[in-house]
Amino acid sequence: MPTIRTVSRASRLEPPKIKGSRFIASIEPVVSATEAMAFVGACREEFRDATHNCFAWRLGLDQDAMRYSDDGEPSGTGGRPILQEIDGRRLTNVAVVVTRYYGGTKLGTGGLIRAYGGAAAEALDAAIIVEAPIVETLRITFGYEHSGAVQGVLSAFDLEPVQSDYGANIKMTIAVPIEKAERLEKALIDATRGQVRIG
Repeated sequence: MPTIRTVSRASRLEPPKIKGSRFIASIEPVVSATEAMAFVGACREEFRDATHNCFAWRLGLDQDAMRYSDDGEPSGTGGRPILQEIDGRRLTNVAVVVTRYYGGTKLGTGGLIRAYGGAAAEALDAAIIVEAPIVETLRITFGYEHSGAVQGVLSAFDLEPVQSDYGANIKMTIAVPIEKAERLEKALIDATRGQVRIG
């Protein structure tokens, strides 16, 4: 079974202050861009009085499935150093937010790179790293009348939705091990007699 290296659970670490500035690194395992950005949003809300909340995340094995932000710090000094620490450990399906509370002394470009990258590095080094199956994210849409059939299929595959949205129809995001994805799609189509939209 193909696997990836990722973190096993959420964690947080705050290294010693650097010239008065606090840097707090928060880590979360994620399987979708929606989940990653929800985590970033939650950190921004929790630390809404902070000076900056720089972040980076990477998903799957696609080199382009990543995003990072300097959140107002000079370009290349926040998000990119965090991403480099993720990549340097060959990790994926992980989001890292490094929050800064300005301490009154400017650190300069090099100092910021070292501070953001260093906080991310310490937190990732302290995190529990696991080998996990490579997953594919499926988004499915179906009517309420098919919810029992869909839940039955998900139970048979030992899966839980990553995200559910109950509107006019039910929309779910499902992370499935890549070698099971094709079988899951077929099972969902069969169970709903083709009344599920996958994509």
